[in-house]
Amino acid sequence: MATQLTTGICSRLNSSENDDDELFNSQPTVQFLSFKRVPPSGGGSNMDRYRVIVSDGEHFLQSMLATQLNHLVEEEQILKHSIAVIEKFTCNLVQGKKLLIILALRVVQKEAEKIGNPVGIQARAGGSIETQASPSAAVTPAPAASAKPAASTAPAQSSRQPTQGNRGGRTAIYPIESLSPYQNHWTIKARVIAKSEIRTWSNQRGEGKLFNITLMDESGEIRATGFNATVDELYDRIQEGKVYFISKAKVNLAKKKFSNIPNEYELALERNTEIEECPDAADVPMVKFNFTPIANLQEIAKDAVCDIVGVVKEVGELSSITSKATNKQIPKKELTVVDASGFSVKVTLWGKQAEQYNETDNPVIAFKGAKVGDFQGRSLSMMSSSSLIINPDIPEAHHLRGWYDAAGAEQTYQSHTNTMSSGGGVSFDRAEIRSLNDVKISELGMSDKVDTFSSRATIMHIKGDNIAYPACPSQGCNKKVVLMGDSWRCENCDKSYPQPEHRYIVPMAVADYSGQAWFQGFNDVGLIVFGMPANDLERDDTEFNRVLEGTIGTTYNFACRAKQDNYNDQARVRYGISRILPLDYREEATYLANLLRRSEWSN
Repeated sequence: MATQLTTGICSRLNSSENDDDELFNSQPTVQFLSFKRVPPSGGGSNMDRYRVIVSDGEHFLQSMLATQLNHLVEEEQILKHSIAVIEKFTCNLVQGKKLLIILALRVVQKEAEKIGNPVGIQARAGGSIETQASPSAAVTPAPAASAKPAASTAPAQSSRQPTQGNRGGRTAIYPIESLSPYQNHWTIKARVIAKSEIRTWSNQRGEGKLFNITLMDESGEIRATGFNATVDELYDRIQEGKVYFISKAKVNLAKKKFSNIPNEYELALERNTEIEECPDAADVPMVKFNFTPIANLQEIAKDAVCDIVGVVKEVGELSSITSKATNKQIPKKELTVVDASGFSVKVTLWGKQAEQYNETDNPVIAFKGAKVGDFQGRSLSMMSSSSLIINPDIPEAHHLRGWYDAAGAEQTYQSHTNTMSSGGGVSFDRAEIRSLNDVKISELGMSDKVDTFSSRATIMHIKGDNIAYPACPSQGCNKKVVLMGDSWRCENCDKSYPQPEHRYIVPMAVADYSGQAWFQGFNDVGLIVFGMPANDLERDDTEFNRVLEGTIGTTYNFACRAKQDNYNDQARVRYGISRILPLDYREEATYLANLLRRSEWSN
């Protein structure tokens, strides 16, 4: 038996009223006629949207998938002509036309033939309905429909429609996903998943204070900020973790400089903003996470945000730093967090969060919206919009608790400190080591751009000629200086110095099992290879040769840049060392052992 569509639902949605409980709880059955990907509009959101045309067999209506349903299109769980039950939805008014927003759906028939020859709907000022041609020429006789009779048509409303009608006189509840600056009367029901401290500022325009909160419902998240008098009015009334009805706040474009919330809009809390605690919070999720394994943090760009869940292995002492902007002391505390990927990461807590953290017994913590840093490798830092939940009741946390108690407590962990480079963003990746022969046959560096690669190779020879140069001792200069009389002259600093600071230039032949190549490093490389500053390297030939010979046969991990240049009118590729790391055999053994453990725990 063919699936029946809900006859007349497109007409009813087109003329829907704010308080039509029956309509917004009806869960109609519709057919998808087409999908169109809509790229980010530049308003702050970096997510694609999908515009969909839905049909009830008689009429079709423009609609939009909520972003949490994007995967249904991208994974081809819904196709052209698929039939689905729309379990939750709302309606917007966009440029005078109704737009259906699909918040949740259930597929009842993935592959189907087109039903009927639907036509479009356009509301006239007088309330009658005007139809337009179908977007598709294919015609299939429409089966009997199972819908309720279509409601009488009415003029389109001037605001987005709620998912449910009035509750005890309360204005209808709107999903966060549907908010925009083009509507004035709305109420959301949302959980406060993060609440910042009160921050103050002082500049030429005066002084002020602010706080912000992150709100979440089942459709998405949004940031809300209150300033000055609003801080006094609302700050103490809002508690993190609780659910509130919120209305009469202003919807603005999000300032992405100050927020990483995935929403193109944000709320401005005002003195007349209404906030009422909701006792019935069962239908509002606690927090939504998108966890990244700690081992994969090196794949995330600096300053991006991510969610992780891990066990706190170590807790640092409470300390503080002085803010350059306010000259005030800011408390900080570092947690070392580990997970079953075999890696650890430092997570920095700030302010009251740092002062109030006093957990013991290695709790499991879920961190949401932590900022990725690259200080001495990958690290994480909590922000005002970040949040953490200690021992959350989620499957990932339960799995980690069992793993850590059974095996993780005795395990050693690899940090990102020794895998990341502080120079030029080039990192050594243990899992991406390439042989020297592969680097050459892949022609890395032969294009116009610089290529990077990781290598493990053994020093075979170092050129001893001109291994160092006299450099300016002024911090950060490093330019070559010239002896002029009794002093050394730096043209860059326009100063003379009694002595230079010699800096290394280290051309070395290295080899692995596949072949040989010439690498070139500078002062940081020389310090590791020779174990002493260039000024201390003995110039006595015998001692100098002894030091050079001592480097032969030593194996290192290298992070390199490959770049083409010209020498004597011939193109060649130079391999510059961005980072050199001595081999740590214990770390290598731990890495291999943890691979086996990860395999065991992932099965």
